[in-house]
Amino acid sequence: MLPASAKAPHKQSRKQSISIGRGTRKRDEDSGTEVGEGTDEWAQSKATVRPPDQLELTDAELKEEFTRILTANNPHAPQNIVRYSFKEGTYKPIGFVNQLAVHYTQVGNLIPKDSDEGRRQHYRDELVAGSQESAKVISETENLEEDEEPKELETESGSQTDVPAAGAAEKVTEEELMTPKQPKERKLTNQFNFSERASQTFNNPLRDRECQMEPPPRTNFSATANQWEIYDAYVEELEKQEKTKEKEKAKTPVAKKSGKMAMRKLTSMESQTDDIIKVSQAAKIVERMVNQNTYDDVAQDFKYYEDAADEYRDQVGTLLPLWKFQNDKAKRLSVTALCWNPRYRDLFAVGHGSYDFMKQSRGMLLLYSMKNPSFPEYMFSSDSGIMCLDIHMDHPYLVAVGHYDGNVAIYNLKKPHSQPSFRSSAKSGKHSDPVWQVKWQKDDMDQNLNFFSVSSDGRIVSWTLVKSELVHVDVIKLKVEGSTTEVPEGLQLHTVGCGTAFDFHKEIDYMFLVGTEEGKIYKCSKSYSSQFLDTYDAHNMAVDAVSWNPYHTKVFMSCSSDWTVKIWDHTIKTPMFIYDLNSAVGDVAWAPYSSTVFAAVTTDGKAHVFDLAINKYEAICNQPVAAKKKNKITHVQFNPIHPIIIVGDDRGHIICLKLSPNLRKMPKEKKGQEVQKGPAVEIAKLDKLLNLVREVKIKT
Repeated sequence: MLPASAKAPHKQSRKQSISIGRGTRKRDEDSGTEVGEGTDEWAQSKATVRPPDQLELTDAELKEEFTRILTANNPHAPQNIVRYSFKEGTYKPIGFVNQLAVHYTQVGNLIPKDSDEGRRQHYRDELVAGSQESAKVISETENLEEDEEPKELETESGSQTDVPAAGAAEKVTEEELMTPKQPKERKLTNQFNFSERASQTFNNPLRDRECQMEPPPRTNFSATANQWEIYDAYVEELEKQEKTKEKEKAKTPVAKKSGKMAMRKLTSMESQTDDIIKVSQAAKIVERMVNQNTYDDVAQDFKYYEDAADEYRDQVGTLLPLWKFQNDKAKRLSVTALCWNPRYRDLFAVGHGSYDFMKQSRGMLLLYSMKNPSFPEYMFSSDSGIMCLDIHMDHPYLVAVGHYDGNVAIYNLKKPHSQPSFRSSAKSGKHSDPVWQVKWQKDDMDQNLNFFSVSSDGRIVSWTLVKSELVHVDVIKLKVEGSTTEVPEGLQLHTVGCGTAFDFHKEIDYMFLVGTEEGKIYKCSKSYSSQFLDTYDAHNMAVDAVSWNPYHTKVFMSCSSDWTVKIWDHTIKTPMFIYDLNSAVGDVAWAPYSSTVFAAVTTDGKAHVFDLAINKYEAICNQPVAAKKKNKITHVQFNPIHPIIIVGDDRGHIICLKLSPNLRKMPKEKKGQEVQKGPAVEIAKLDKLLNLVREVKIKT
């Protein structure tokens, strides 16, 4: 028994619970719901317990909506896949990339019933079960026949009872015959890792197919041609023309008469020229086909022949003669200029003129293709001899030409007429002496084409093509240093230097070299017209050619009629290498494939090829290449791609020669190392040769 003091709190708590239940009932009644006293605790409302560090937001912030977009893109899918387009010849980005991301795969052997494979398997099981049942029926019928055979022998009644059994067997066989044979099941391929395999087969043999057609219609006609019939025909034609003129006068007013007549003449001339162009194109195709068959052995040598003897001689090479180009109209005219087309590698231009000032005559501009050595592709004639030419790099149809009379001209190969599109004159500032060299340069600020020219009058002129005329600007005037004389009146007379050749730097746009008849070479700038950047006492006679190295930016080469070829570093006033060729040197040219290979031609009819990396002291090839013994070689040029050179002589002959393997040697492969190629390797190769000479030159 508990004391009374202990029981009192229990009663009190019971009262409290009752009062709480009543209070809840009142609240529920107010809210419209009825909850009894026996309600569970989990059904009653409870106050939410918040952690002390929870962020408290206002009602406006709680009601604010945030939109979230769920995308099905794979974040690991590549976005920069490109694929080569053979149609456009470039790499094109792929717009659609597969976004499928596989998170889990499991290989199972369950087949859905509704799939094709499931239906086939179910059908196969039914066929197997049906065949087993038919086999059981056949075996039972055979047993019945064996039991009833002795009964037939004993009694005739037994034979009557045997009839239904035989009928049953016949029914079974009929059912077997009636059931159609199922087609052979096709083997299913694995759709996940199936791959087809192909095998090589023989090519289909060629077959000739012929078809019959109706022959073209033919007509026979005959007529007599005599003097009076020809006269009558001319009279009829004249009457027709007069009638058409009268009709046109009646239709058109007098003011438009001249315009109509001019248009009519133009249309008739255009139709005639179109017909002539079509005929000439067809004739050109036929001519190339004939030449292809005629010079097939030469073309095979050009493409595939390599001199096998080069394996047994390390430092000697040869030149293989290929095609010879000559035109009857250019007979006895010297080859004064050669230039390869920068875009069409089989096309080159030839300038014809005369170096003898006592025998000046006409000039010829011819463009030959190696596909047709018998006749030039383009032919232009001029009143004065052509002394130099150059083809534009970006517009290979524009040819700049310098004449012996001091004029410069530009020929457009796209236009059918034989006259130059642009030509200088005495009013437009032509040279007063022969133009010895022209060079195309970059377009000016207004995107106008321009080129430079050098002449014996001492002027270096920049020519700009503005609309339909040539605008000239004198860049610099050559003056011989120390030759200024004073006149009693206080005037000063300067001796003018005669420019013979020039070349522009490959990287420094404003810098160029000029060779003169006095044997000096001037380093000039387009920005300074009154002074030279440097002067080199190069040769004892006229400088015939100056050329920058295509790889090394500091190296250039010069040749002269004093029998020498010299290689220079433009930062040093003395030459690095000097070569004496025992005859006047007409031209030199750097090879496009190596920084150490160059070729020179002399007036004794020989071509000399040097490779400084193989032999620094003498040429590795000395070979007579003139068509005849007395002919003098005047110019030489390397092809930009193919291992061939072209040389021209003073009789108008051009010969194409192929370089043997020893003349175009590349660095040897070392074990475990790749052969390095590129401009940096060529620069380092030439620097290695020049460093030894530079040290000696700087000390002296």
